[in-house]
Amino acid sequence: MKSLTVLAAVAAGSLAFASTASAEGWERSRTAVGPYGGTATFDGAGSCSGGTCSSHQSWTGPSGNSVTRDGSTSCAGGACRGTTTWTGPRGNTASRSRSFRRY
Repeated sequence: MKSLTVLAAVAAGSLAFASTASAEGWERSRTAVGPYGGTATFDGAGSCSGGTCSSHQSWTGPSGNSVTRDGSTSCAGGACRGTTTWTGPRGNTASRSRSFRRY
């Protein structure tokens, strides 16, 4: 549970922060050091091209366990479809797909 708490703090962005962004993409990295010296990190990157945007994020807790998120959304003619896949530290995955219209 301690790892999850630190990861939540890292994801909230209340810690050391480095970022770069452009019209084509972005990158972010964050690191947190907990009260007992454990380190948690966040790394993420994303880009858009030709009507499709994709991103990848990774959170690693003090014990070395990682969770990743991969997402992609594409739009054509106002109709959009997106998918997101989460992968846990033991390799288990959870996915979500969605469709929506852009007006």
